[in-house]
Amino acid sequence: MSNVQQTIKAPVSFSGQGLHSGAPATLTIRPAKAGYGIWFRRSDMSEEEGMIPARWNAVERTALCTRLINATGATVSTVEHVMAALAGCGISNALVEIDGPEVPILDGSAAPFVRGILWRGLMAQSAPLRAIEVLRPVEVQNGPAIARLLPADQLEISFHINFPDAAIGVQNRELVVKNGAFVRELSDSRTFCRQSDVEAMQANGLALGGTLDNAVVVDGDAILSPSGLRHTDEPVRHKMLDALGDLALAGAPILGRYEGIRAGHALTNTLLRALFADRRNYRIRSCTPEVAARLPGVGVSPAEIPAVA
Repeated sequence: MSNVQQTIKAPVSFSGQGLHSGAPATLTIRPAKAGYGIWFRRSDMSEEEGMIPARWNAVERTALCTRLINATGATVSTVEHVMAALAGCGISNALVEIDGPEVPILDGSAAPFVRGILWRGLMAQSAPLRAIEVLRPVEVQNGPAIARLLPADQLEISFHINFPDAAIGVQNRELVVKNGAFVRELSDSRTFCRQSDVEAMQANGLALGGTLDNAVVVDGDAILSPSGLRHTDEPVRHKMLDALGDLALAGAPILGRYEGIRAGHALTNTLLRALFADRRNYRIRSCTPEVAARLPGVGVSPAEIPAVA
């Protein structure tokens, strides 16, 4: 990864339906100038009303996805997969234009976004890359769920999940997220849920766009999705994908170790709020090429994106 900021070379669009709303949506990732960061723009609103920052302090607490909200009340939901793709590909600056309130779910993973970004290519910019270095352990907890950030000289993600369904069960995985590791090992892992949860969500007007093609649905020891699993531990890989997307809302790459134990979107956002609540927890540092090489970045060609069914 270069030690300067990067943006996408040319716009790329994606169309599908929202996972929870079921509404059709088109999203376009556009280049942005150095120092711009990541912003969402609701194209169905005026620019004044519809600009939404992709930042931790713009997150509206929800259990099932990450939703951003601005001062005018405009929202955009289920941003975690596209944010993971942007972070995993090393994009510092982009305008994400969307024509409705929810990001299209596509195949339930970040792979379609990654593929589109890499085929358009990345453009280096004349501004230094900066990272957020974790200086002290920070931990938050909600019942059995724990999320923590620890000092480390690279980005590492460790995750543990434990579900009663034998098709998921107990899964653990950790990854040093550099040199294309996200693209190769996590990006194609799909969102997952239990059949009983699907029924409960749909009864409450959620998961209306969920299908067996864009989610891994399990029932006891059975995988109901016809395509089966892309990885034997696809669920925990997807939780790591989500964590990267939620951590990307820090506003810059993180140098540190994230550990999640049964954690979800809301707890990871609580962790970022705890990190930034005390200036002694972190510092902003300019990245040398050596440091940048230890952060998420591409390191692969589009042809190396995992093939998906």
